[in-house]
Amino acid sequence: MEKFVNPYKDEVEALSALGERYGKIRAEIAKQIVGQEDVVESILVSIFSRGHALLVGVPGLAKTLLVQTLAKVLDLSFSRIQFTPDLMPSDITGSEILDQNRTYKFLQGPVFAHLVLADEINRTPPKTQAALLEAMQEKKVTVGGTTYSLPSPFFVLATQNPIEQEGTYPLPEAQLDRFMFQVRLGYPSKAEEIAIVKATTLDKDVVLEPVMGEEEIAFFQHLVRQVPVPDSLYGYVVDLVASTRPDAPDAPEITRKYISWGAGPRASQYLIVGAKCHAALHGKFTPDKEDVRAVALPALRHRVVKNYKAEAEGLGIDEILRNLF
Repeated sequence: MEKFVNPYKDEVEALSALGERYGKIRAEIAKQIVGQEDVVESILVSIFSRGHALLVGVPGLAKTLLVQTLAKVLDLSFSRIQFTPDLMPSDITGSEILDQNRTYKFLQGPVFAHLVLADEINRTPPKTQAALLEAMQEKKVTVGGTTYSLPSPFFVLATQNPIEQEGTYPLPEAQLDRFMFQVRLGYPSKAEEIAIVKATTLDKDVVLEPVMGEEEIAFFQHLVRQVPVPDSLYGYVVDLVASTRPDAPDAPEITRKYISWGAGPRASQYLIVGAKCHAALHGKFTPDKEDVRAVALPALRHRVVKNYKAEAEGLGIDEILRNLF
């Protein structure tokens, strides 16, 4: 796409344009992906908030196709890494080789892409997981004493299979905390599944039109951060996150009863940024409590640990959290 030049006279006009572009992006993605509206929205909120997302769902629900489609619509490079027990950190970040002139040359790994799909991240040992998580945090890779910057924008969508746990290396809570959202991907409805089967059993190519480019995405990422937030909403978010902590003085009864560990300050940060982005994508110039609630579950569910009592009573973390907001 052509180099992006800011055509907007002020932030209000730019925010209106972002909402319009969001609609076009959703429409293009819908050409390829049937349903999954909430999943698509959460991923787009993550991207425009400069965050990363962890996608939890069984195989065969078009996770790879969704990210490939998103990369085409946003005109970004795409890379897929299949995590396995024998994967090494250099298989992700890249390595130095001795070329024919007997000089060292750096070969970039698959992490050097705008959109990276880290498939089944819990299938690989902690050392390799840490290599990807460090790249996510720093947006840089250091090999042989030299630091290389990753493309901008840079977004990681990591997936986990919730069924097969044998031979896996679950991400520790401290590493889970680096993901802005944990997005749950469920089975399609009957009507959606019929539409999927019809669309995928025909000899027909779907033509996707790019809606944005990397420079425009970076512009809107910066714009989202400038969305004003009322002081009362900061207080609401901090109180909401504090309500997940069982040792807090004002912790609700359900928290004390069913939660063993609550969310930290990073949850508050992501709730505010996510609410800003959600408001902007839906044509609002400042977020409110409804925008916070819209992003609360994906922002909190992987940061709150339920206890044995919740397990024994069959309570899911989403069910517990919904009682807090």
